[in-house]
Amino acid sequence: MNLLTPEFGLLIWTLLAFLVVFFILGKFAWPAIVKGLKQREQSIADSLATAEQVKAEMAQMKSENEALLAKAREERAQMLKEARETKDRIIGEAKEQAKVEANKIITEAQAAINTQKMAALTEVKNQVGKLVLETTEKVLRREFADKKVQEQHIQSMINDIKLN
Repeated sequence: MNLLTPEFGLLIWTLLAFLVVFFILGKFAWPAIVKGLKQREQSIADSLATAEQVKAEMAQMKSENEALLAKAREERAQMLKEARETKDRIIGEAKEQAKVEANKIITEAQAAINTQKMAALTEVKNQVGKLVLETTEKVLRREFADKKVQEQHIQSMINDIKLN
């Protein structure tokens, strides 16, 4: 039971050793510990201030990014609108040009048809004229016995030509 009830001398030496260690720690270790704690406290405070500053900057950057995104969306919408307008204008111009070309082709085709029609009519008239000449020549070569019959025949041929 000596451990539970120490002797008086042991108590004094223990107290003296404690006071020496306390004095040495108080003189050398605690100022360094307190200084380290204050530095750490200052570092934490600086870190918190920096974190708040970074948080504020991030919020500002976020709002700037949102503004940039809104501006980019608006520009994209404007570009798409301009592209659609350009597309519609180009399509309209192409349709108008196609109509002009179609009308030109139709006009040229009608002119060609009229030219070919006139050429065909001229050819038919020429052939009819040749046939009339040949027929007339054949008729004239044939002599009528009576002059009055010949005149009647010529008159009937003239009437036939006028009817056509």
